[in-house]
Amino acid sequence: MATATTTTASACRNVGKLLQKQSALFICDLQEKFRSNIQYFDAVVQVSSRLLRAARLLDVPVIATEQYPKGLGATVKELGLTAYPDIQPIAKTQFSMLTSDVIERLRQQHPDVKNIILCGIETHVCVQGTALEAMQAGYDVHVVVDACSSRSMVDRMFAFERMKQAGAWLTTSESVILGLVSDASNPKFRDVQKLIMETAPDSGLLSLLAQKM
Repeated sequence: MATATTTTASACRNVGKLLQKQSALFICDLQEKFRSNIQYFDAVVQVSSRLLRAARLLDVPVIATEQYPKGLGATVKELGLTAYPDIQPIAKTQFSMLTSDVIERLRQQHPDVKNIILCGIETHVCVQGTALEAMQAGYDVHVVVDACSSRSMVDRMFAFERMKQAGAWLTTSESVILGLVSDASNPKFRDVQKLIMETAPDSGLLSLLAQKM
C-alpha cells in the first residue's frame, strides 16, 4: 500500500507530459544553405512542417529562428512558414534560440509556457544549445528526434544522448502531436488525425539504432 509520502512524491514527479496550453514549438534554423549538407534534410523539413501545422491547429505558439540569414539564406519554403504571416523568423548569430528577443516574447506573450517542443538543425549545435539553455531557464524540453539532424550521424546520435543526460525528453513527432491533442473528443482531433496519417519519411533513426546495438 502506498503511503501518503510516496503518493505525494508520485504526484509531484515530472514525467514529461505535454499540455497544449503550456507548450510552444521551436523551429531551429531550417535554412536553404544547409540543404545539401544535412543528413535527411528533406525528411526533417517534412516532419517539422507537420509539427508546424499541428501547432497552428491547436493554437500552440510557434517560434522560428534563422542562423545568420545574410550568409545562410532564408527558411526553406517547404516548411510552410509563409502560410502564417504572423510567424516571422528571428535572426540570430548565437547558437541557442534563446536570444533576448525570444526570451522577451515568451515572457510577454506566452507566460504560461513551460514546455518547449524543439526541432530543426543542427542537432549537436543550435538544437543542443537551445535545449541546454532552456532547461537551465526552467523549461521542460522535448526534442523531436525525427525532426532534428546534423551533417554527421555520429554528431546527431551523441547530441541526442547529451541532451537526454541533461534532462531533455526525446520523443517523436507523432507522440508530440497526439500528446498535445490528449483526447479524441478534442474538437481539433479529426484535423490533426489527417496530419498523422500522412506517410512518415525515413529520417535515418533506424540507422542510429543500428549503430548503438
